[in-house]
Amino acid sequence: MTSAAIECDVLVIGSGAGGMAAAITARHHGLDVLVIEKAPVFGGTTAVSGGWSWIPGNPVARRAGVQDDVDAAREYLRHELGEHFDAELVEAFLSNGPRMVAFFERETSIAFVPGTATPDFHPQSAGCGIGRPLCAAPFDGRALGADLARLRRPLPEMTFLGMGLSAGADLQHFFKVTRSLRSALYVAGRLARHLLDVLRHGRNRHLVNGNALAARLLKSANDLGVRTLLATPARQLLIEDGVVRGAIVAGADGERRITARRGVVLACGGFPHDIERRRQLYPQTPSGREHWTAAPVDNTGDGLRLGEAAGARVDTRVGQPAAWAPVSEVRRGDGTRGVFPHLIDRAKPGIIAVNAGGRRFVNEGESYHDFGAAMFRATAPGAEVAAWLICDHRTLRKYGMGYAKPFPVPLAPYLRSGYLLRGATLEGLAARAGIDPAGLATTVAEYNHHAREGRDPAFGKGSTAYNRIMADPEHTPNPCLAPLERGPFYAVKLLPGSLGTFAGLKTDAAARVLGDGGTPIAGLYAVGNDMASVMAGHYPSGGITLGPALTFGYIAGRHLAGVTEPAPIPSVTGRAAIPEAAL
Repeated sequence: MTSAAIECDVLVIGSGAGGMAAAITARHHGLDVLVIEKAPVFGGTTAVSGGWSWIPGNPVARRAGVQDDVDAAREYLRHELGEHFDAELVEAFLSNGPRMVAFFERETSIAFVPGTATPDFHPQSAGCGIGRPLCAAPFDGRALGADLARLRRPLPEMTFLGMGLSAGADLQHFFKVTRSLRSALYVAGRLARHLLDVLRHGRNRHLVNGNALAARLLKSANDLGVRTLLATPARQLLIEDGVVRGAIVAGADGERRITARRGVVLACGGFPHDIERRRQLYPQTPSGREHWTAAPVDNTGDGLRLGEAAGARVDTRVGQPAAWAPVSEVRRGDGTRGVFPHLIDRAKPGIIAVNAGGRRFVNEGESYHDFGAAMFRATAPGAEVAAWLICDHRTLRKYGMGYAKPFPVPLAPYLRSGYLLRGATLEGLAARAGIDPAGLATTVAEYNHHAREGRDPAFGKGSTAYNRIMADPEHTPNPCLAPLERGPFYAVKLLPGSLGTFAGLKTDAAARVLGDGGTPIAGLYAVGNDMASVMAGHYPSGGITLGPALTFGYIAGRHLAGVTEPAPIPSVTGRAAIPEAAL
């Protein structure tokens, strides 16, 4: 059965940050835009992400007093990306990023909070800076009306009772809830509002992080009149005389032909759940299934396959094919399984990571991507890629570990499910976890000897600004180090995981997909994780996925609309800065 055909100027396939940025920009410039989404909900990976975007020189940070130098950012990327540095793409990103932020602030419902204290990951690289990431400001979901029910919810494992927690005030107060009256009152207020929302509306309406960004993008698209269709996967691109003219899509009423006069934007979220491509590209995954990703299950590589069928190629010449992150497997109450990405807990004092031999193998406070790569390097060929986070009772009750929450949340559910392993002694814990007991005992003794003095000569945990911002600023002398002394002791098993993919369709600086010989395929664009990352498989700072996604979406939207004049360089004046404490 074939449904009636649809016509538009621009067809965007996917509703994450890159696709929605392209749709909003093109619509703002007068084009008729249709966004189709394979899933029954909007938001893609963006909606379950941390919501941070790395944009050097952005006007939000400048208004907050951050004096950033884009030349320094360029030098930083040159050092970080090495042989993968693409001057054309990097220049397009750096020059258009601040303009993108200014455009969205001025013309849409999108608002940002500066990350003034947030450092880049690698201080050893020339040009490393601070304050370049910015986060979507919290959003009142009531502004979406009925579409709130059609917004992808955050990962259950990254919420507390279904309530999203921002990286700023929320986490700070929740960690101090038993030690500060002010924090206790703050948490009580957040919980009361959340529970009232759930009782009245079935979900939380105070949206934060990536959920807030996805909501703000959807609200902006709705305000401009962007048309949207859910549960509508693209099956095939329409190509006439070498020009992409639209797509054939599926839906509840059968197949439908969509004609796009100006072009098609691929924004399907990369290939995190494409088992065959994972088998080909991921290390230590002989079948493609030895991997766990936090990305939505709908992201199965559709955009890459559509592009390849049109003559494009997937660029696999990247430092790493995906954004690695250690994860732990969580058994949910309904019998399904989820994953918890370990993004910040590893840096806390009193938590170490060991391999099956009981030995540390990395600075636990380094970025999730660097930690994930270290897991691969520390694993012998053919062996299971795994590690264990280890802590004592005092640390667990103070900070939690992974999905296991700190006091006063009871530990019994985590112990019963097997998520959290416990031993009265280190040797007993090692036996339960399958770790070498002698190796673990030796490691902890060596670590404790130096941790008591705030030193980590083996790996330097706590030696960088990024390490320290993820830790406990009130813990001295080193906010990342504390000995493991008081049993019982606990372990959580870490598995190889990812937040998204880096290998993608090769594009030019206008986000046009390139075919054989480097020639643009007329009418075809790729953004987000369908586009080969400008970071080329490297991870220099937090937000290097969403920042380029929004920027190249903005670039694609302008190019589709035929806008050639560059937008004015944003000044520090304009919308009043939303304080970082708003997070």
